[in-house]
Amino acid sequence: MIILSGMKLEELEGLMNELKATKFRAKQIHSWIYSKSVSSIDEMTNLSKDFREKLKEIAIVCDTKIKVKQVSKDGTIKYLVEYPDGECVETVLMRFDNRANLTACVSSQVGCAVNCSFCATAKGGFRRNLTYKEIIEQVLTIQRDTGLKVTNIVFMGQGEPMLNLDNVLKALEIFNNDFQIGARRITISTSGIVPGIEKLAELNLQSTLAISLHAPVHELRKTIMPIENKYPLPDLKKALKNYIEKTGRRITIEYILIHGFNDTTPVAKELAYFLKDLKCNVNLIPYNSVVENDYKKPSGNDIMKFKYLLEHSGKKVTVRLERGADIDAACGQLRGKMQNKNSLG
Repeated sequence: MIILSGMKLEELEGLMNELKATKFRAKQIHSWIYSKSVSSIDEMTNLSKDFREKLKEIAIVCDTKIKVKQVSKDGTIKYLVEYPDGECVETVLMRFDNRANLTACVSSQVGCAVNCSFCATAKGGFRRNLTYKEIIEQVLTIQRDTGLKVTNIVFMGQGEPMLNLDNVLKALEIFNNDFQIGARRITISTSGIVPGIEKLAELNLQSTLAISLHAPVHELRKTIMPIENKYPLPDLKKALKNYIEKTGRRITIEYILIHGFNDTTPVAKELAYFLKDLKCNVNLIPYNSVVENDYKKPSGNDIMKFKYLLEHSGKKVTVRLERGADIDAACGQLRGKMQNKNSLG
């Protein structure tokens, strides 16, 4: 059975040619999928009933389903999306007061091999890469369920995007061309996979690069991020400087603040020193506790002090608003909870 969602216009035109239908039919189907986010061929009401029946013999719109949906009191919606092979990933719709932007946080892999100690996703291990169609299906799922149009994409869900870069780039192209989401509204996050950063520098895309840094010195970083042993900070910084030079783009530094570990005054000064010659903004993320470890969120005073020290060094610093705290907010929590439930059941 042919899956229509994820197909580009030229692919739909090829399918219409096989069905001896006009190219205009392809444009209609394309609009139903990406602009109107339908879930079935029967909803494509400007196609004749006979043609819809003919199309239904060989195709369906999608083959995924929502396994779990959680809605937060702040408007955040978290989905556990299930693929035909039974594997699940999380995707999140984030809404912010007084802003028109609707941001989808998408996953790029089932599980993750990077194994950061603070991350709930790492506890389940790596299962497989997602195809580019499975990536965009997460956004289509959100749009079908809510009737809303996603305006921004962040690759900050489960998995390491740079370890599935070919599929991430294909998905980015479809978000850009078919969803009509501008490249500057798409962010690709990485734990610091140097070859991936180098490839993005060569491609010179207009999307934003975000780095999950979380510690400014080797000894500290390797205790929470094993990837530091393969791509240590000096190599990462060299790749980032090259990226900034080639693209002219400002990068985003993502920094999870963990109480008593990387939120102290000496660490803030080390971070300011590491970032001083990088064109970047800093996004501080108060740690969102998970059951599997003993890490704690810093106090509000410690967060503001850390922010002040970085701002004093000349960087633009924001503290990420906590979203979905009441609905398994940390990436990987919902999938992990379902896996545990299934293993116990």
